[in-house]
Amino acid sequence: MVRMDITPYVESLRRDLLAAADAAGPEARAATERLAYALDPAARLALMEAISQAAAEITAELPSGGVDVRLNGRELEFAVHAPPAAPSAPPPPPGPGVDEVEEDGSVARITLRIPESVKAKAEQLADRSGHSLNTWLVNLIRGATREGAINVDIDLSSIPFVGGNDPFGGKRGSRRMSGWA
Repeated sequence: MVRMDITPYVESLRRDLLAAADAAGPEARAATERLAYALDPAARLALMEAISQAAAEITAELPSGGVDVRLNGRELEFAVHAPPAAPSAPPPPPGPGVDEVEEDGSVARITLRIPESVKAKAEQLADRSGHSLNTWLVNLIRGATREGAINVDIDLSSIPFVGGNDPFGGKRGSRRMSGWA
């Protein structure tokens, strides 16, 4: 819950009115002071209506969730209702480490040439799963080559991602999830 005190904005309006009245003399300033205090509730109401309208317009633009404005004493409270974050894909199941040898006791060495950007992303994912890049890749290949493995390729372009949580970087047409299950 976020709170906002609108008193500084009302006081700023009052100061501006008094500064404008100073040029007209002491009688105008005294009348303006009385008028400014009488306008206090109307100024607060106008600010609250403007803020409530802004919250309603923001809510209308959101694909889900919304923003509510509530009055608590002299403060406004904002309640932001966001949909729950989409669960992230679970890391691949941990398999034997690189140093662990398959049943026949041999280990093969290969050279894999991939774009530097793909390697950087793979290193980040491997680090998040707590594995080295090599172990992470071995586990992916092991999962893809096991008997009964299913290649999954899902188009997610019709699913809206809120709050900057788009795992695809907001690029239309690149919202696909693929892998082996």
